[in-house]
Amino acid sequence: MKLRNFLTAAVAAATLSMTAQAEPVYVATTAIVEHPALDAVRDGIKEVLSESGYSDQDLKFTYESAQGNPAIAAQIARKLVGEAPDVIVAISTPSAQSAVTATRDIPVVFSAVTDPLGAKLVSNYEVPGANVTGLSDMSPVAQHLMLIQEFLPNLTKLGVPYNPGEPNAVAIVELLKIEALAAGIEIVEAPAPKSSDVMIAAQKLIGDVDAIYTPTDNTILTALESVVKVGIDGQLPVFSADTGSVERGAVAALGFNYGDIGRQTGQVVVRILKGEKAGDIAVRVANGSELYVNPKMAARMGIEIPASVMARATKVVK
Repeated sequence: MKLRNFLTAAVAAATLSMTAQAEPVYVATTAIVEHPALDAVRDGIKEVLSESGYSDQDLKFTYESAQGNPAIAAQIARKLVGEAPDVIVAISTPSAQSAVTATRDIPVVFSAVTDPLGAKLVSNYEVPGANVTGLSDMSPVAQHLMLIQEFLPNLTKLGVPYNPGEPNAVAIVELLKIEALAAGIEIVEAPAPKSSDVMIAAQKLIGDVDAIYTPTDNTILTALESVVKVGIDGQLPVFSADTGSVERGAVAALGFNYGDIGRQTGQVVVRILKGEKAGDIAVRVANGSELYVNPKMAARMGIEIPASVMARATKVVK
């Protein structure tokens, strides 16, 4: 009888052990809105997880979009915390803020966040501490201004539609104004709190600026085609900080490959899954800038792409 009880207990223990081993790791991802740049981050993360040996059998990977609504982002964050994933990946500033507010225990990796310090996600880049780390995509705005001046040597006024309620956009515009002042360029702000406001904000720039610049602002990028239409109708060249926007109609962009940012984020996630603490991993500023140009759209907006720009373009959109 004792032998039978022993064997039964041994089988149960073995079964429990196998079940525990079979439990997949859970990586929960969320973003404030769906658009090509943020989607590319998500896809890059998943690629690295797959390359690191996490197959569909031993990885649970989920994705949820807040559809541009910070309140929904907060709801998603609370829901994910309740599901107790191994890592939460929050793409964009509002989603990252929601995730960091929702948990002090589950590792949070942010991505595509322009100003992690200003957004109060971390207080230190080198040793972020607590349960948070990630990647910043702070735009190289000084280089952007230099690029636009190659197209328009007499540039004096640059229109910038942005969402004043999005912290990363505000940080970029403030930095842009500092760099523009040194270059003798006036920044004309065009606030657009919602995607539906973007076209009206852009239209107000016609006749008042020499060109339009769209920062890495989720609200503006979601409605980029509206800005492009204004650029064509008003003969105002549209430049962007987001390379994906060139394929959607912007004339040129010097920016990040967001698929690469996703891959860099995925590498951080893998380090955490292998045992490192998020707070011990330094926050990184993403690298890998690329120059995209769109000759067809340049012509439709009344300008030509300089030979110097064409010579170093990494992608020419046909």
